[in-house]
Amino acid sequence: MALRPVRGSPYAGEMDVKELLSKVTDNLTVGRVFGEPIQHGDVLVVPVARIRGGAGGGSGAGPGKEEGSGGGGGFEATPAGVYVIKDEAVAWHPAVDVTRIVVGGQLVAVVVALVVRSILRRR
Repeated sequence: MALRPVRGSPYAGEMDVKELLSKVTDNLTVGRVFGEPIQHGDVLVVPVARIRGGAGGGSGAGPGKEEGSGGGGGFEATPAGVYVIKDEAVAWHPAVDVTRIVVGGQLVAVVVALVVRSILRRR
């Protein structure tokens, strides 16, 4: 995604924020969510991802006659799972996020330890 200076802009490095946001939005397509299907014998596997994206931009003038504009955006993709299609039956197999499970387990352990400590202090 190449950014071009605004036509007729007195500032050579100024970006066209509308064009930037348009390009970011164009990249949020269903092709980013569903991967290429994988055929293995009579089984078709379709990978699926969770996609989150955001973008922003703006322009304005300072107390003098200084003007400026800018923008930016970002995406995050995490595996969600796969659809497995076999013999006209579709099954969903979610992806397991081991990091989330471990962090959740640690959080529960900390809460249990604090509750036990609180109970023992009252005695």
